[in-house]
This record gives sequence, structure tokens and C-alpha cells, in this order.
Amino acid sequence: MLVRSPRRTAAVLLGTVALLLPGCGRLIEGQGQTSDGVRPNVASSTLEIFGSTDDDIDTLSRNALADLETYWADVFPEVYGAEFQPLAGGYFSVDPDNFDQADYPDDIGCFDGPEDVENNAFYCFPQPGGGDNVVYDRTLLAGLAADYGRFIPALVMAHEFGHAIQGRQAPPSTLSIVFETQADCFAGAWTGWVADDNAEHFFIRPAELDDVLRGYLLLRDAPGSGPMEDGAHGSYFDRVSAFQEGYQDGAQACKDNYTDNRIFTQQEFNDQVDFDNEGNAPYDEAITISEDTLDAFWSTQFGGVFDGAWSPPTLQPYEGPRPECDGARQRRDVTFCEAENRVDFDNQTLMPAVHTEVGDFAVSTLLSINYAQAARAQLGL
Repeated sequence: MLVRSPRRTAAVLLGTVALLLPGCGRLIEGQGQTSDGVRPNVASSTLEIFGSTDDDIDTLSRNALADLETYWADVFPEVYGAEFQPLAGGYFSVDPDNFDQADYPDDIGCFDGPEDVENNAFYCFPQPGGGDNVVYDRTLLAGLAADYGRFIPALVMAHEFGHAIQGRQAPPSTLSIVFETQADCFAGAWTGWVADDNAEHFFIRPAELDDVLRGYLLLRDAPGSGPMEDGAHGSYFDRVSAFQEGYQDGAQACKDNYTDNRIFTQQEFNDQVDFDNEGNAPYDEAITISEDTLDAFWSTQFGGVFDGAWSPPTLQPYEGPRPECDGARQRRDVTFCEAENRVDFDNQTLMPAVHTEVGDFAVSTLLSINYAQAARAQLGL
């Protein structure tokens, strides 16, 4: 069993946006777009956090933990068939550069000093002499909140609280990546509850989540690291998928779907070519893979879901002016022509640049949007 939930981060990541399309890609640096997510004109919680201050980050964390306790008090009995027991060890806020041991109990489990929590947040599983607590570096959360919005501390607390839920039941797996993505799923389930207007201190609209998640998921594993590694959290796609599953399907899905048999996209690089390319397929190969897999996917969906036959669109690269569709010039660089069941894409400028700057899955994503339009057209939608 994991003793605690370490979270990878680095100071250089603060202020960057992880525009990582699922599967593979690279970090695109740029300033974050802030989202709030905080309910106005509501009294703050009085929940005790050892070492906390009256600053905004500790207030946000305190309010998030209070709402998390409310959520799990309602949901835990439904999912696990037992009453939820509050964290016996409590909550701890730490500023590693301004630490006074007198503000804390003598033994709080996995915490031996401020260096343990620097650029980190973790749940400490119950152990002799302490544990069953959440500890966080408030300066880390302050930096993330400044760049990605005041809902970020709540998401971090929701993830760590997910580990607290794991600490109350038999572990779902001995694999770190299963533990971490299940905690992401639990965080998504709580966020869905918040978005449904159930929380006392927070409310967030679905459209605001994209920017928030870019900050929260900066802490994904580096491309090429192995899913079986100690401390593995999963790729960006693994973590987004887990969060989305909880958000859409609730905590029951998080309990049921995270075992050693779960499939993850994170794969270890095997040679220097993969490391040099950051796991990206060459451009021409990325186009071919995208075409083959999109055709296979929609053939399966039409045959199994829609009880029909899929007519794959012609994938047409072009260079120079945009092609015409039904007598009119196309208005976008990647687009679907319904009149001729054809997907056109700029093979000279846009698509090669997307492959170079973002990654091979960005190529697949742009094409998949237009294949989806082809599917809608064939279904008469």
C-alpha cells in the first residue's frame, strides 16, 4: 500500500499551460486563463486546519474540505455501504519557507519536516502514531491558483480526499497508477456534484473546467515513463479520462472500474528514437494511423450502435488554396465537405505545424472532429 500520495511538480511549471492533447504531445508554455468557481456571499467554513492562516488559499482549502466532507458523508454510504468516518488525523497547511513546529502536533504521520511537503500535497494513510490526514504546501496552491483560478485548491483537496476514501476500504490495487487515477475519478465525481449546484462554498460551470484542469493536470507523468513505476500518476489522457469518468458517472463508477486490469495509455519508451520524438509518430504515419483507426472506429459504431453501414469519407490533403465544396470555396483549413463525403486538410502549413508544435494526437483530433461531422451527416443529424 502506498504510504502517501506524492504529486509531481516543479516551480518552473507554474505559469504554464498544459495544452497536451491526449496520448502524446508536449507542454506548450503560455499564461493560464483563470476561472473562479467560488460561490460568492457565503460564510467561510470554520473547519480546523493546523498551521493555517487567514489568507485566501487556506480559506479556499478549508471551504473545499468542508464541502468534501459533506459530499462523502452522503455518498460514501451509498457506494460502500458504511458510514463515512471523518479524517482522524485532520488537515495541515505548510509554508516550507516560514515553518514553525509549534503550530503543529508532535506527530502527524508522514510528515517529518517542511521539506517533505515542499511543492507537494498528499494524503497520509493511517499508520502507528499518526496518519489519516491531508498535508499541503499552500505556496504551491497559491501559484497554481494565480495562474489557473481559485478552484484549483479545491481540486487538489478533492484528489487527496480521494486517497482518504481509499484509506477506508480495501485497496483497489497495489499499482500507483491505479491509486492515482482512481483519486482523479473521485475528484471528478465531487466536481460533478459541485457543478450540479450542491456545494455550499463552490459552484463551477462545465465550460470553466478546461482551464482549471490544465493547471490541475500539469502534474501528469512525463511522456515515456512507465505505468508500472512507483509513484506513477498516468499520462494526461489517463488523468483526464479518469476525471471525466467520475464527473459523468459518479463515485460508484470510480469504485467499480479501477483495478489491476484497467487499461492505461501511458507507455514506457523503448529506444532513443521514441525519446527524441517524445513518442510521436512521423507526420505521414500519423495521418495514416488516424485514417485507419477512425475508419475502424466508425465502422464498429455504425454496425453495433446505429445498425447501419459506415461510408468512410475520402481523406484529401491539399497544398495551396483551399479546395471547393459544392461550388464554394472551403472556409477552414481542416473541414468536411458533405456534398462529396470528403475531409480536406491543409497538408502544407497547418497540419504539419500542429504535428510539430503539439504532437501526433493533435493531428488525429483535428481529423476526428471532421469524421464525426461525416458520421452526423450519414445519420441525418
